[in-house]
Amino acid sequence: MRATDKRWQKLGESLVNYSLKVKPGEKVMIMMLEPETVALAEAVYAEVIKAGGFAQIQYMSEAIKHRILSFGNEEQIGWVPEVEAFGMEWADCYLGLRGAFNLDECWDIPAEKVALYQKAMGKISTLRWQKTRWALVRVPNEHFAQQAHVSYEKMMDLFFDACSLDWEAYKKENQRIADILDQGDEIHIIGRKTDLTFRTGSNKWIVMDNTQNIPDGETYVTPKWESVEGHIFFELPATLGGRVMNGVYLEFEKGHVIHADAETNAEFLNMIIRDNENADRAGEAAFGTNPFIDICTTDVLIDEKIGGTMHLALGRPYDGNYSSPIHWDLIKDTRTESEVFLDGRLIFKDGKFLI
Repeated sequence: MRATDKRWQKLGESLVNYSLKVKPGEKVMIMMLEPETVALAEAVYAEVIKAGGFAQIQYMSEAIKHRILSFGNEEQIGWVPEVEAFGMEWADCYLGLRGAFNLDECWDIPAEKVALYQKAMGKISTLRWQKTRWALVRVPNEHFAQQAHVSYEKMMDLFFDACSLDWEAYKKENQRIADILDQGDEIHIIGRKTDLTFRTGSNKWIVMDNTQNIPDGETYVTPKWESVEGHIFFELPATLGGRVMNGVYLEFEKGHVIHADAETNAEFLNMIIRDNENADRAGEAAFGTNPFIDICTTDVLIDEKIGGTMHLALGRPYDGNYSSPIHWDLIKDTRTESEVFLDGRLIFKDGKFLI
């Protein structure tokens, strides 16, 4: 399973030197999730060594997770792994190579077990945010291409193209838009089953340029969570912990989710919101802006970057104003039947900025 595609090496060099900016003497935790990430892990490991850093590799997979959920008791499933938690204290940088997997791997696991495990892993995620410079990469494979209903070749070309934008030119154009958004306060989203408003106050819109969630391509803001009002429908599938929720619908009042429903796995959706602190708040709102990502893959790390879409995240905000074990992005397809207003001025319609 050694790397034969030279694009892996190019991406590994970019991750180490551009995304994480690893310095001599720094410690880098590389988390491999699924065996298909080995080609990129090899490339990243080599680049960390060349940069003068110290690399440590961990491994996990959905199949292994299935074992703990199948045979573990409540204490074992809710356990926060000490070595992994210590790794966040040890590391200067964390790189998660998240391979694709069969979304139905845990089909036979009760929702409450999956939710308990997800809550424990959320504590690891919080430590990552607090303690390290981090980046996450969704690494495609055959499973990923199948769930996106495209060929493996199409999926890999999309992935590498989406990772290899001219990021300086990209940031310049999208920063121009962010600067205009910063001049306003209230965002009003109108679309299919959607009429939602929130304020940003003094919070700035941030352009993401392949430094953390890779492939990247989004402009996000932390809403004033208490200002979120109305309802929103998410056309694209929502995934968490291997569960897929289609047709998620949320109603907000004074910043809290007061009603949540979905066409599939609605019980799991409500369990996540109910059982995780502050998961009923919106911690992020964003526009997806990567022109090379144009299909739904049923994977949030890719789908939130689809050019012309928007997403709203439940749980932990980037500004650290409050804590939550989750940060869960839900994606709305604003490429049709959608309008976005800034302080009453139409700025975005059917997937395109008008500013």
